[in-house]
This record gives sequence, C-alpha cells and structure tokens, in this order.
Amino acid sequence: MKPQRTGDVSFWYSDIGGLPARRAPLAGDTTADICIVGAGYTGLWTAYYLKKADPTLKVVVVEKEFAGFGASGRNGGWLSGGFAWNHEKYLTNGKTPTDVRRMVHAMTGTVDEVIRVAEAEGIDADILRTDELMVATNHAQMTRMLDEVEHRQSWGEGPDRVYAIGEGETLARVRIPGAIGAMVVTGVARVQPAKLARGLAAAVERLGVTIAEGTTVTALAPGKVTTDRGTVTAKIVIRATEGFTATFPGLAREWLPINSAQIATEPLPPEVWARIGWEGHEILGDMANAYCYCQRTREGRITVGARGVPYRMGSRIDTMGEPDPVTIERLIAILNKHFPEAAKYGVAHAWCGVIGVPRDWCATVGFDPATGMGFAGGYVGVGVSTSNLSGRTLADLSLGRKTDLATLPWVNHRVRKWEPEPLRWMGVHGMYKLYAMADQREKRPGVGPSKLAKLGAWITGR
Repeated sequence: MKPQRTGDVSFWYSDIGGLPARRAPLAGDTTADICIVGAGYTGLWTAYYLKKADPTLKVVVVEKEFAGFGASGRNGGWLSGGFAWNHEKYLTNGKTPTDVRRMVHAMTGTVDEVIRVAEAEGIDADILRTDELMVATNHAQMTRMLDEVEHRQSWGEGPDRVYAIGEGETLARVRIPGAIGAMVVTGVARVQPAKLARGLAAAVERLGVTIAEGTTVTALAPGKVTTDRGTVTAKIVIRATEGFTATFPGLAREWLPINSAQIATEPLPPEVWARIGWEGHEILGDMANAYCYCQRTREGRITVGARGVPYRMGSRIDTMGEPDPVTIERLIAILNKHFPEAAKYGVAHAWCGVIGVPRDWCATVGFDPATGMGFAGGYVGVGVSTSNLSGRTLADLSLGRKTDLATLPWVNHRVRKWEPEPLRWMGVHGMYKLYAMADQREKRPGVGPSKLAKLGAWITGR
C-alpha cells in the first residue's frame, strides 16, 4: 500500500485546501520593540500575549517559510497539557518538588487556555475535548503503564486526571486487537494543527503584529536580527525555532532535530467505525517503547504517527515534509496492527517533520535581561500545549513581570550540548534500535519491561 500523496508539508494543509499564499517578506531595515524569529506556535503565542499585555508594542515576527510551516502545521494534533519530561531533572538551582508540581499544574492548564483563546478569536481548529488513551497490548506494556500512572499521580496529577482501566473498559472505547488495559488522561483535546497555526497567525495580525514570511534569518545578536531582506533592530530578540534551531550557525548541537512522521487514511465508512469503536475520539497511543500517536479526525480518517528513521546525520532537515519509504512502511504496519478494519482502505497522505530535543530531553524557556535575548523549545513532541505556556512565560520575562510563570523550574534550565558527529547520530539511532529490540522481546507472554529500553534511554540521557 502506497500513500496517494507524500510531503507537501503535511496532510493538514491538504485538508484546508493546500499551502497558503505567503505574506510579504521584510521590506528592508526596520525597528521594533521585540523581534521574534519563527512563526510557529511558540513565536505566535509569544506575540499574542505580548500584544495583549501591551498593545503599544511594535512586534515583528520573521519567518523563513510561512506561519505554521514547521511542527506547528505537521504534528499529531494532541492538545494534551502533558508533562513529558523527567521531573527530577528540573530539581536544580534550588528548585523543589513543589516547584515542579507548580509546573505540572501550569502545563495542565494550557488546554483550557488554548481553547479559551480559540473561542475568543474565532479560530476554528476542529477542537474537541476528549481523553487521552495510552493502550497496553502485552504484560510488559501493562506494567509500564501502571508505573506511569503511579509516577504521574505522585507528581501532582490526581486520579481524576490520570488513571488506569482494564481490558473490558479499554475495548469498550476502542477495539484494538490484543488490548489488555490503558492509561486514561482526562482534560485533553484533539485539534487540527494547521488550522490552529493559521488561525493564531491571523489573530496576532489583527492585534497589529507584523509577520514577515519568506525572510531568512542569517544572524542573531543582542538587539539585532539580520535577514536576507534587511535588518530588524529590537531591544528584545526571541528565538522560537524549536526543531529548526540546529540550522542556525553555531547551534547544530543545541537541540537535535528528531524526525517524526505520520500517515492519514481515507475517510472510513460508518460500518468500519462501528467495528472499530473509538466513539469518544480520544487522542490515542500505545505503551510500546517506540510508541505511536493517533487521532480520529473530523471527517473520519485515522492518522498514525511514530518516529520512523529518527535522525539524519549532521542535523539535516527534511524537504517539505517528504518521508522516507522505510518510515512509511512502519507507519502502515502500525495502522494494520492496531486498526485491521482500516487496512483495506487507502492511505491518503504521508508526511514528516522535526521536533527539538535537548541533551536531557527537557523543555526550556530562557531569557537574559542583560542581552534582551530569549528562546523556548525542546518540547520533545508535546509542543501543541507546551508552546502556549512558553508564549505566556516569554511575554512575562520580556516585559520584566514578576509572575508565577517567570519562576517555574524550566525557566533558564540549561544543559550541555549534544556530542559532535558521528557520536550523536550513533547514539540516537542506537537508542531507537534498542527500543525496537525491547518491543520485540516484550511480545513474549509474561515478559516484563525489557532492560534494553533503559539502556537506550541511558545512552542519550533521556
């Protein structure tokens, strides 16, 4: 089975009629109060909250391609408010478990905040409140799932937010072959990511923000952003480039651009959905080490995402979302395994993109008042909700506001850089190879979680 289309940035743009017409590029040298590099979720949310806090600010956003070109327009549409990083790694610089629990609570609140803004700004992004469902299909996955529930509850997500269900309840929600239980996370939502990105871009423009598309940044410095279309002079400069950060000179080892890919089926007929179930439209994944992430879309498609070929030598980026054949085959295999009723229907689209991964796999918001330079990213795949908290936090930091958000543990959390090539390529590919081997071993009846997965995570500091 081959996809009818590949690349073209993502299926989500096909869903809204194709790639958008570009806004005008930067029209020569200019000045601003704040210049934001990158018109994805992080940059757009930051611009939004800055203008809401102070409508008199002159904010300029410069973007190499178009608003929503990167992960913001390609992701799996999980508005989860999840805390996907190692809690203990934020216990530095005097931060306490209570501080980390504050961050967990703040992250959970992003779901309501994104929905609030979407409603206020008239952004139609197919947002549907639902649950997250992480399904276990063998004993090892069930053990890992129960441990995850206990872990998350211990860090402030109560049993009303995160809990386990058994085989019967799981199959009543979605009939995945072999499912024996699942972790349920409440208070999440499904979104159409490109619609959210484009709607947010239009909202910040209405507030008076200038978005200069087709403008390539060639250098960043305190007070100055140099582009191929002119220079922006600004007291504050925010880098909001997430998975594309490695393309900037000197930043190739800052965050790795880890590849993630997806497929979307054709719309499935009602009789197929009757056999699959999934009536709650939960955002859905599994508890495999090399996990997948799925959604049931507005018009009745299934999207399936996974890492595929995880990393390209030298931090190279894909071309317009074009995935490799090996990754497409893996995604189709996951579709056929979890949703065999959909296997005989065509795959409409396959695409890929990159996410930013720091050396300790922990997201960061950074700001230096002395230089006026800030950044945010390293979301490790949960950027739909995390970017909203980043935007609010960067706005507070940029304006010097002493708020609770400005003191969360991820603010100015720093880690060492990734190793030079070929060490980082070997490390990342080694980790995912060990994950795949662990998943194979865990298929055996009664086998517990494989230590190979822990070895893989240790190699890369996950």
